[in-house]
Amino acid sequence: MTAAKNAPSTLQAPIDFESIQRLTKNEAKAVDQLIIEELTSDVVLINQISHYIINSGGKRLRPMLVLLAAKSLGYTEDKHLLLAAVIEFIHTATLLHDDVVDESELRRGKDSANAVWGNAASVLVGDYLYSSAFEMMVRTNNMRVMSILSTTTTAIAEGEVLQLLNCNNPATTEEKYLEVISRKTAILFSAATQLGAVLAEADPATEKALADYGQHLGIAFQLIDDALDYTSTQDELGKNLGDDLAEGKPTLPLIYAIENGSKEQADVIISAIKEGNRDSFNEVYAIVKATNAITYTEKRADEEAEKAINALASLPESESKPALILLARFAVQRSY
Repeated sequence: MTAAKNAPSTLQAPIDFESIQRLTKNEAKAVDQLIIEELTSDVVLINQISHYIINSGGKRLRPMLVLLAAKSLGYTEDKHLLLAAVIEFIHTATLLHDDVVDESELRRGKDSANAVWGNAASVLVGDYLYSSAFEMMVRTNNMRVMSILSTTTTAIAEGEVLQLLNCNNPATTEEKYLEVISRKTAILFSAATQLGAVLAEADPATEKALADYGQHLGIAFQLIDDALDYTSTQDELGKNLGDDLAEGKPTLPLIYAIENGSKEQADVIISAIKEGNRDSFNEVYAIVKATNAITYTEKRADEEAEKAINALASLPESESKPALILLARFAVQRSY
């Protein structure tokens, strides 16, 4: 399989992600320690799988959003550390379940947990992580926090089911696709930033601004994820190129190519989606490129990133606010 490297996003110069990480370095270490402590179980297999997936090299972007959002509003207590860990547990649970549903063999460049331990163990440990997350969030003694997170996990599950219904369906529209990623991916970003505002007891307008920022950021992030399936390398992406095609997922590059290509080009992609055919990846990739579907997807991601940045306009100036802006730019410039 071959794929060309995508051009840099229109959102300015390359972003140094590590410079953003340094801003929350101490809090991030505390979150990592909390995660380790909370993963302790008398059941050995739970420890093995949980530590395997948690420590497999993720960016910890979602917990970072909790930390930055809280810091941007001057929050000085420590419950943001607990909620950052909760968000990571929920995210990890969704990864375990996703890999089973998608029959994925790679995750972050390593064998997926289901490839190592099997589907049953992965699903059950995912359930354990969800349960642990809810047990932890109760410690905040904050009904708003629990309401946001319970609504979020329900929406994620709905998004998963909607995606399953759309699989192998080449008639899926851009609107339906955006509904899936809004629920399945973006809502956890939104919850992360909104929780920071809730902890800081921000006014409703500020809370909404941070929730909107997270939602737009999450959509931009997923749009680029779907473009990277055709523009990155397997080593950078940490999964097999063409996985989305093999799973019959009608992502935006494919939807746009069907709508804007010739009948012959559309027929090739329609057949590949219906059959979940990875073998046609090179032919599909050529069509996606020829119809400017990747460019369109990246443009839509840029638009969502700009909406995220604009949502921050009303926030007070702080050390964290520029980092939130940089994260929006990083989301659309990354190659992994």
